[in-house]
Amino acid sequence: MDHGRNLLEQIKNRLEALNKAERKVAEVILEDPQQATRYSIAALAQAARVSEPTVNRFCRSFGVSGYPELKIQLAQSLASGAAYVSRAVEADDGPEAYTRKIFGSAIASLDAACKSIDPQLVSRAVDLMIQARQIHFFGLGASAPVALDAQHKFFRFNLPVTAHADVLMQRMLASVAHTGELFVIVSYTGRTRELVEVARIARDNGASVLGLTAAGSPLAKVCTLSLDIPLPEDTDIYMPMTSRIIQLTVLDALAAGVTLRRGVDFQPHLRKIKESLLATRYPTEG
Repeated sequence: MDHGRNLLEQIKNRLEALNKAERKVAEVILEDPQQATRYSIAALAQAARVSEPTVNRFCRSFGVSGYPELKIQLAQSLASGAAYVSRAVEADDGPEAYTRKIFGSAIASLDAACKSIDPQLVSRAVDLMIQARQIHFFGLGASAPVALDAQHKFFRFNLPVTAHADVLMQRMLASVAHTGELFVIVSYTGRTRELVEVARIARDNGASVLGLTAAGSPLAKVCTLSLDIPLPEDTDIYMPMTSRIIQLTVLDALAAGVTLRRGVDFQPHLRKIKESLLATRYPTEG
């Protein structure tokens, strides 16, 4: 069993399959992994209201010889950045708890996305952007601000760039698309019928379509290329916030790729845009 840095993820994934006593141990660990690394076996057994032999059985079921080794694996999970086990914000959470949960969920999702995204697909997406003579960013709902943010990033590359969150405007633009245009469609689930139809219309007219969406989704299947954005298993009310952070970060990576492909000759153009803002700001105080 690969019980190294992914141990916490494995505990979370197997939670439902554990027997009642072992599940109590798992819940104490997941509630505060950092604290669990400081417990003695007696303290963990007491916190979980189980016996010490139950803790040892729990350890063996995850492929470790005993609680001392389990603590080492937990510490490695925490150090890896993969150990932020996302848990839903609960009604009685105080500011320390809900802040930690929200940050932890975002960190965990970014870490998972970083591990799963294919650099070759990123390179191909940058190719599409470099070759485009015009880019349209489309998003609906929680993804709409992401499309607008992309417009702010990508207009700096001296390309005509638009962002639209109105599905009728999206459909009209797709219907008059031409070869050489790129439509970047941002969707958390990839199951919104209107966006799938817009992507199909744009492609039928010769445009390229880049999806930032869930792998295997209806939208991903109709795109020229899709950068698979992992969908968290937990779809509670806070998850769209996390998905938006991943989408923004992926777009940052694409913008970095375009900048690097443009090379040093393009730097004066970017500097000119940045310097245009100097007159709008108060000078920093020394």
